[in-house]
Amino acid sequence: MSEDDIELERLKAKRLAEMQKNISSNRETEKPVDSSEEKLSENPRDLLVKKLGFRGLEVLENAESQFPNESKIVVEKLAELIKTGEVGEILDGGKLLTLFRSIGLSIRMQTKINVEQDGKFVSLTDKLRNQTSNDGDKQ
Repeated sequence: MSEDDIELERLKAKRLAEMQKNISSNRETEKPVDSSEEKLSENPRDLLVKKLGFRGLEVLENAESQFPNESKIVVEKLAELIKTGEVGEILDGGKLLTLFRSIGLSIRMQTKINVEQDGKFVSLTDKLRNQTSNDGDKQ
């Protein structure tokens, strides 16, 4: 074997050892969480709300008001995935909205577009309204 092959094998062995160490440490940290009685009795919605990020709660509230039965099922399933550790990341509004839309629930969100006019941010409808009234005055 050449020197490069030996070095490659040594690096592979080192990486394998690191991965095994990470897996074993992850298993040790997951055990206390799973055995916790308090986590099991927690409300699924409250558990999900703790994992929501930017605008996540807004999307969840819109989904619950527009599709109450379906969103309850989704909340329960997401809470179950959070408990098992399959979903460990923070769910922002975009991810949650994409999830709802991927299962066929078209959640309507209130949108507002702001544009800058004379150093201030105004809504697009106000700007267009002002432009049309100015155009009408010129004629």
